[in-house]
Formats: sequence, C-alpha cells, structure tokens
Amino acid sequence: MSDTVHVVTGGAGFIGSHLVRTLVDRGECVRLIDDFSSGCRENLAEIDATAYEVFEVDIRDAKALEPAFRDATYVYHQAAVPSVPRSVDDPVTSITANVEGSLNVLLAARDAGAAKVVYASSSSVYGDTEELPKHEGLRPAPLSPYAVSKASAEMLGLIFPKLYGLETVGLRYFNVFGPRQDPNSQYAAVIPRFITRLLDGKPPIIYGDGEQTRDFTFVENVVEANLGAARSSASGISVNIACGDRISLNQLASRLNEILGTKLTPEYQDTRAGDVRDSQADIRRAREAFGFDPAVSFDEGLCRTAAWYQKQSAS
Repeated sequence: MSDTVHVVTGGAGFIGSHLVRTLVDRGECVRLIDDFSSGCRENLAEIDATAYEVFEVDIRDAKALEPAFRDATYVYHQAAVPSVPRSVDDPVTSITANVEGSLNVLLAARDAGAAKVVYASSSSVYGDTEELPKHEGLRPAPLSPYAVSKASAEMLGLIFPKLYGLETVGLRYFNVFGPRQDPNSQYAAVIPRFITRLLDGKPPIIYGDGEQTRDFTFVENVVEANLGAARSSASGISVNIACGDRISLNQLASRLNEILGTKLTPEYQDTRAGDVRDSQADIRRAREAFGFDPAVSFDEGLCRTAAWYQKQSAS
C-alpha cells in the first residue's frame, strides 16, 4: 500500500464513495470521514472494508477531525449538506455545515501539513447569468443559501495558499450524476429521480417548462478531476468540472424514455425557488491546469447510470 495518505470527507456520499473506491482500487491508503447524515454505508458495500479507515465525524467538530488528518497528504473535501431546495428550506444547516465545516477541514489539513486540499464547489455560485458558457471570470451571483455557502467556502479556499502555504483547488461541479445517487430524497437530483419514476411506470416531474438546460457530468469524470487536481501544480484557483455541453430537461426525459423503453410524458409543475434557467461550462481552465478531459460522454454515462438503476430495480 502507498505511503501517501488520502483523506476523503463525505466519503460515504455519492461522489465521495466513488472517490474512495477508485483510490482503494489503485492501492492507496484511504481515510474516510462521514457523519452518515446523508452518506450511507450501502454506498461502500462493494469496497473491501479492510482497505480503508472510517472516521465517523461531523466536520463541524474541529477537534474530532484531528486524528483523521494526521500525516495526511491529499484531502478531497466532498462533505456538505447538498441541494438548493433543501438550503431554501433550512438555510442555517447549509451555511454552518458548508462554511464552518469547510473552514475546519482547511485548518485540519493545514495543521497536519497536508500537500493539498481539493474541495467540491458548485456551478450554483454563478447564479442565473445569461452568459454561456459559464467561465471562471464571471462574478459569482448565488441565488440560494446553498450557492452562498459554496461561494463562501471557495473564498476561504482561495486565501489559504497565500496565508498559510496550504495548496488548494476548488472544483465547480456541474450537475454530477451516476450510479448510487440517491433518488428517494425530496431534494434528489433530476437524473436518478427521472430514471426511478420511469422504471416505476410514473411520469418524470419537471419544475418549469422543461426548456431549462444543464451541463450534466458523469461521476467518473469528477473522480478523475479530483485526482488530477491533487497531483498537479495548480493551486489557489477554482475551475469548472463538466462536459462543456448542455441538454434541456425535456430532451433528458425523451432520451431516458428511449434508453429505458418507456413512453411517459413528463408532468410539469411550478418552477422551484433558487433554480437557474440555463447552465453550461467552459472547461478550458481545468484542461490547462491539470489536463482535465471528460472521458465519459453524457450519453454513455446516462446509459451506464440507467443500467445500474435497472439492475437495482430488478434485484
């Protein structure tokens, strides 16, 4: 096993568990931090439990983080209270977990002498700007407490290299999807909700007219972005992580009907507060900074994701 120590916060969550599995598969020493409030042990079922160490810790508890960060080399900070709608309903929890918690992670990494922290930000920091594709030179204009929390955590991450010598890279994720994403929460992402409703013979629910667009990003691309950013010389920057394309929710529903062999017309409901109209990423900065290349296309990722949910449904 490698002497390099990789710490993954939110390691039992959707993206975090994919990171943990990839690191374990590559023979790395892995420590997983999660309080299991939204992450779940089922996400780790396919990973050898003896190949990583679990620290059941809330990132808002700074003292409890210290043992997990001892001798850490790279930190992948994925822990957060996710979801724009959830933050609208409960802004306090989103702000404390995502801002105070991120500060604790950065301080723990600094005090442990870690080489770098790669942290999860979000495309939501851009808000509803009309300029497309969205590039890192745009001024943040968050529309929800969740977006504010991610923008605030980014600002903390950007000052740590200058003030404390801790290298950081922020990854602005655009609509990540893939196997193991939870479809059951009322705040669940659109792709797992669409797929599971179609598999249940129910129409997908679209909030708005369905012409809003998203730059959907398969989870394996996100994992490779984290690993590439950690090993690179990039520091003190935030970059977009996406495919650089966009698709409307109406097109998404149509494509999933094709993949799953269903013919269910979407049900339309009122637009939700805090949702942006259109989203597409300019990914040139990530490509230049650490060679980011979304190897899995949207359609390939969608087929693989649908197949995974079909398998779960049949079991």
